[in-house]
Amino acid sequence: MDIDLLAQTESLFALSNGHIGLRGNLDEGEPHSLPGTYLNSLYELRPLPYAEAGYGYPESGQSVINVTNGKLIRLLVDDEPFDVRYGELHRHERTLDFRDGVLRRDLEWTSPAGQRVRVCSTRMVSFVQRSIVAIQYEVTPVDAPARIVLQSELVANEQLPPPGNDPRLAALMEAPLEPEETYPNHTGVLLVHRTRHSALRMASMMEHIWDGDDDVLVTTDAHPDAGSVTLSTTLEPGQRFRLVKLIGYGWSSQRSRPAVRSQVMAAVTAAKHSGWDGLLAEQRRYLDEFWARADVRLDGDERMQQAIRFSLFHVLQAGARAEQRAIPAKGLTGSGYDGHTFWDTETFLLPVLTYTAPQAAKDSLRWRHSTLDLARERATQLGHTGATFPWRTIRGQECSGYWPAGTAAYHINADVSDAVLRYVNATEDLDFERDYGLEILVETARMWISLGHFDAAGRFRIDGVTGPDEYSALADNNVYTNLMAQRNLRGAARVAKAYPDKAGEFSVTGAELDQWSRAAESMYVPFDERLGVHPQATGFTDHERWDFDNTPKEKYPLLLNYPYGDIYRSQVIKQADLVLALHLRGDYFTPEQKARNFAYYEALTVRDSSLSACTQAVIAAEIGHMRLAQDYLREVALTDLDDLHHNTGSGLHMANLAGVWLGLVAGFGGMRDHDGALTFAPRLPAGWTRLKFGMTFRGRQLRVDISPSEASYKLQDGEPLTLRHHGQKVTARVGKAVRHPIPPVLTPAPVHQPPGRPPLTGNPVFPWSNA
Repeated sequence: MDIDLLAQTESLFALSNGHIGLRGNLDEGEPHSLPGTYLNSLYELRPLPYAEAGYGYPESGQSVINVTNGKLIRLLVDDEPFDVRYGELHRHERTLDFRDGVLRRDLEWTSPAGQRVRVCSTRMVSFVQRSIVAIQYEVTPVDAPARIVLQSELVANEQLPPPGNDPRLAALMEAPLEPEETYPNHTGVLLVHRTRHSALRMASMMEHIWDGDDDVLVTTDAHPDAGSVTLSTTLEPGQRFRLVKLIGYGWSSQRSRPAVRSQVMAAVTAAKHSGWDGLLAEQRRYLDEFWARADVRLDGDERMQQAIRFSLFHVLQAGARAEQRAIPAKGLTGSGYDGHTFWDTETFLLPVLTYTAPQAAKDSLRWRHSTLDLARERATQLGHTGATFPWRTIRGQECSGYWPAGTAAYHINADVSDAVLRYVNATEDLDFERDYGLEILVETARMWISLGHFDAAGRFRIDGVTGPDEYSALADNNVYTNLMAQRNLRGAARVAKAYPDKAGEFSVTGAELDQWSRAAESMYVPFDERLGVHPQATGFTDHERWDFDNTPKEKYPLLLNYPYGDIYRSQVIKQADLVLALHLRGDYFTPEQKARNFAYYEALTVRDSSLSACTQAVIAAEIGHMRLAQDYLREVALTDLDDLHHNTGSGLHMANLAGVWLGLVAGFGGMRDHDGALTFAPRLPAGWTRLKFGMTFRGRQLRVDISPSEASYKLQDGEPLTLRHHGQKVTARVGKAVRHPIPPVLTPAPVHQPPGRPPLTGNPVFPWSNA
C-alpha cells in the first residue's frame, strides 16, 4: 500500500461496464485522491468563458459528474475506525481479476488499540445486469473477540478536489445534484437526484444481505444527500462476518421520477434474486465468452502479456454495455477531459471492438447516429450542408472552446464514416448499413462537398483544416484528412447506390452521387518531389524545423511551454498524422513511399500525445523496424501502468490501451482491412517466440498463430474464409490450421527520433506490483 500512488491505482483498479464506472477507491473511502462514481453521459452544463467571443463558438460545455457513491463501507473495530494511515497494516493486496471481472482486496490490520482483523472485499460492476454494482465485504478478528460495526453508505455531492483554477467552475460543480426523493427501509436506502442545469434525473439504491440475522443490530438513516445502513455484531477470533451490498443505478433525461425510481428498484430486486454467487457466475460466463474470441497470447515477454490483457479488459469495460452512449476518452475511470469523447473512439477503440465485441462497436456507432440532428445543426451554423460531428462532446454538442484544434479538425467526420464502413465490412450487418450507416455516410459526404472545392486544375481541395497533429492548425490539404474524406465519399456513393429507395428518403440524387465520385477521384494529395515524401499538408515541408537540439527535456510537452504560433509555423509533430494515413489508408501508398515518409516524420514526432506511439509501432513493424516497433509498443503498454505521462490519476487513456491490441494485431500481425479485404503480413521481433490472437470476422471466429518462421490460420466455426498472407491467397477452414512460411524481413534504412524523444526501451518494473 503506497498512498503516494493512490491516484494512479484508483484509475488502474477501476471497474466499469460502459454504463456504470467506479474508480478503484478504497472501500472505506479514505484516503483518496479522486472519488469517482460515474454514469455514462450523465453530465452537468458549465460555461465556456472567452476573453473575446467569436462566431460559432460553443456557449457552454459538458462535464461528467461524480454521482452518488455506493462503494462506501466503513469499518469500526472496538470503536476504532479502520484507516490504513493509522494502526499497523501488516498486509495489503488488491487484485484486478480479468477473468472473473472483479476487484479483490485482502488485508490484515491492527488498530491503534491493538485489535487485529482480516478484511476481504470483492467488488463487481456487472456486465450482465447493466444497472448493478455488487460488493462482498468480509471481516474476521484474528487474535481476540471484537465488536464490529459496518456502516454502509450512499452519498451524493461528495467533496472533490478543485476541478481547476476557475472559482466559477469550482462553485458550479461543487454540488451538481439536487435531491428530489429519499426512501429508507430496514435494509437499504434509495435516493433520487437531478442535475441543476442539464436537468438529468438519476436514482441510486443500496440493499444488503448478511449472515447471522439473530446476532446483528441494524439501523438505517437517510437524508436528502446521504443514506446509511449500520450493522453491529460481536465476533470471536476466526469467526467471519459477511455482508453483501447491492447498488443499483439508473438515469434519464426524459423519464419521470416514479419511472426512474421503479427502474432502479426492479434492477436491485433482480440482482437480489440472482444472489452474490449468481452474479459472480454470470460475470465469469460473460468474460469466458469474450476471452475465447479476443484473447491475445504472447510468449517471450511476461510483463507485456499482463499489459495486453489489462488493456483488453479495460477496452471491453469502456464499451461493453455503453448501449448507444458515447465512449469517453478516459472511459469511466476518471474525470479527465471532462468525460468527453473524441475521434479516439472511432479511430482507435472501435477497430478493437469491431473484431472482439462487435455489438459494442455497433452500439457506439448508433450513438453517433442518434446525434445526427445536432451535427446537422452544427453544420448549418458553420455554413455547411450535411452534418458536422463535434470534436469533443458528451451528448452531441460541440464542447471545444479552442476552435483551431476543435472545430477545424473536420477529419472527425471521416473517422466516424470509416468506422461505419469497417464495421459493416467486418460483420456484413446490412440492416445496420441501411438503417444507420447510410445516413451517416450521406450527411458526411455532403459536408465534404460543401467544405472543399475544385481548383483550376480540377483537383478537389480541402483547405483550412486541422489534421490529427494538433501542432499544425488550419492547414490546406492535410493528407490524412483528404484521404479519409476520399474513402468517405466513395463509401457514401457505393452504399447509396446499394439502397436507392433508402437514399431517396434523404433526397440523394444521381447528380449528387456523381459529384461525390468525381471529388473522390480528383482528391488532391500533395507530394514533395524534391524530398520524395508527402508533406503532412500543403507547404509543410517548407516550414522551418523545430530547434530540437535546444529544447530541454523539461519543456515537453511543447504546448505547455511555447506559444502556439511558434509551434504552428514549425516542422514538429505532436502525434502521428501522415503516419496514421500510412496505416488507415495504406492502400494509397507504395512500400517505398511508406518507408520514406516514415523516416521523414519519425525525425519530427515528439509524441506529446498518447495517441502516437501505437501508430508508430504499427508502421515501424510493417516497414521492418522490428526493434523500434517493439519499443514503441512497450511504451504504449506501460503508459498507464507506469504512469509515463504523469496523468493516469485522472483516468486511463482508452485509445492508447486499444493501441496495445492494434500494435500487436495490426503491427506484428500485419492485419489490414482495406475495403473489407482481410490481409495479414505477420513478423515477430527478436525475443518473442509466439503470438496468438483471435478475432471475429463476418460471423466466424478466426485464430491466428504466429511463430518466427510461420503463421497459421484456423476457423473455430463457420464457412471457409478467404484472406491473404504476405500477398498470398489463403483459405482458412474449421479443423486443421493452414500454415504458411513468413518471408525474411529486409533491413530498412535507419531512422532517427528528435533528440531526447526516443521511445521507451528496456523493461521498467511496475512501481506498484511484484509481477
